[in-house]
Amino acid sequence: MNRRVCVAGVGMVPFSTPSKGKTYEEMGESAIRAALADSKVDYAKVGQAYAGFAYGDSTSGQKALYRVGLTGIPVVNVNNNCSTGSSALWLARQAVASGTAECVLAFGFEQMQRGALKPMWDDRPSVLERFDGVVSAVCDMDDNVPMAARYFGAAGLEYMSKYGAKAETFGAIAVKARKHAAGNPYAVFRDPLTLEEVMGSPHIFGPLTRFQCCPPTCGAAAAVVCSEEFARANGLPADVVIRAQALTTDTPDSFEGDLAKLVGTGMAKEAARQVYEESGVAPADIPVVELHDCFTVNELLTYEVLGLTPEGTAEKFVADGDNTYGGQVVTNPSGGLLSKGHPLGATGLAQCAELVWQLRGQAGPRQVESATLALQHNVGLGGAAVVTLYEKVG
Repeated sequence: MNRRVCVAGVGMVPFSTPSKGKTYEEMGESAIRAALADSKVDYAKVGQAYAGFAYGDSTSGQKALYRVGLTGIPVVNVNNNCSTGSSALWLARQAVASGTAECVLAFGFEQMQRGALKPMWDDRPSVLERFDGVVSAVCDMDDNVPMAARYFGAAGLEYMSKYGAKAETFGAIAVKARKHAAGNPYAVFRDPLTLEEVMGSPHIFGPLTRFQCCPPTCGAAAAVVCSEEFARANGLPADVVIRAQALTTDTPDSFEGDLAKLVGTGMAKEAARQVYEESGVAPADIPVVELHDCFTVNELLTYEVLGLTPEGTAEKFVADGDNTYGGQVVTNPSGGLLSKGHPLGATGLAQCAELVWQLRGQAGPRQVESATLALQHNVGLGGAAVVTLYEKVG
């Protein structure tokens, strides 16, 4: 798997609240067509497709793709919780890197319902049963608090206890997210927030308030990946490549009482390690990152997991402005999940689209100056973590 893989085209639709969203097949089609147009590839030359969604009937991917055309290619439907979109991209990259295919489409969508995430089935064991057991053993559980907020809120309390971080530090991340989102037409929430507004919004759990929790939204995004040879032969853009990528899952220490590892820091740290080792790139070399800020707590934890700042120093990292423009690294220039929303199947591919635009210099007011490397982090409980390093070449 040593063939260079290019991201020849990306596309997405503006995310929306469930009350204003279109159907998954409409959004999926629009994102696919946008990615194909961006890459300038004829759909007939796409050899495989990977469709990501977490909430939908089997073969929903075909339902969306068939609106673009019926070419008989392999279509694989992917569900890996919140890391679904990046998992679809990981599969697409593998197909090209291995020589199995020359040009592959990865796309993801979600037509979400209002309200917090919840299990869809109540007649079988929960996939998060083991996770619930770990959290309930170390803190009081309130069934009125949404599941994911319990996990990440508890991890936030753990971090505060361990390192003395203030609740306002998490709130400052939400302020930064909205400031970045002001320049992103694809984000649902673009109005600025003050720290007072963030901290004064309804309390959810631990350090988390409502404005520190990503909202459920509808959306879709897509990417066309291909070999460098295919790109050259067909006149496709070949200036953005996936330099390294890793997908990891839980190990035993996820369930040994460390709440940060329970919410994915262990597997994400290992994925980042693999990416840095494969690429030879150091965290200090990276100017822009799209990371999985489903809650402000997760963004803060991820700063350390990705090596952007040493363990236990994330509060200073935030206070010094090292997570934004003019600092060490711009994190979530798109506004992140906190501002865009989080349509599970689309999120990872929306992160991909943002970083490709950044490397091309097409991010408009969000542009990170002279970026030639970009890092993506996407995590899903249950669990899976995907870390991807992109590079501008040529």
